[in-house]
Amino acid sequence: MSLVQIITDDMKTAMKARDKDTLSVIRMLKAALMNEKVKVNHELSDEEAQTVIAREYKQRKESVDEFKKGNRDDLVKATEAELKIVEKYMPQQLTKEEIEKIVADTITSVGATGTSDFGKVMGAVMPKVKGKADGKLVNQAVKSQLS
Repeated sequence: MSLVQIITDDMKTAMKARDKDTLSVIRMLKAALMNEKVKVNHELSDEEAQTVIAREYKQRKESVDEFKKGNRDDLVKATEAELKIVEKYMPQQLTKEEIEKIVADTITSVGATGTSDFGKVMGAVMPKVKGKADGKLVNQAVKSQLS
């Protein structure tokens, strides 16, 4: 079953259960998926849908950070609740150790020697971890291993 279909089924379930919080988040995800579908002018593949979900997740994660800086605890709690719902549709995230291993393997395969090869390494690592790791963690791992 495709990711879009799973989200649609979960939306129906949330409607039947009268779960307004879950329903509103799923509707936002569904709208983002529909917007992307219109933008690319074809049915979304699971990989494309995953990219959209990852973008929505990242936006909410950044919002939580901003709300914390602004001492908006009410918005932090609401956005964290949304994050938990969006997480259900994200692929299993890589651990820090797994990311470091992928980075180390990539550094050896591209022959990187120093910080000047940062862009080359990032360009090779990101497709391998797309949707499975936060870009900030990958960035930190690459910097620490190249320096």
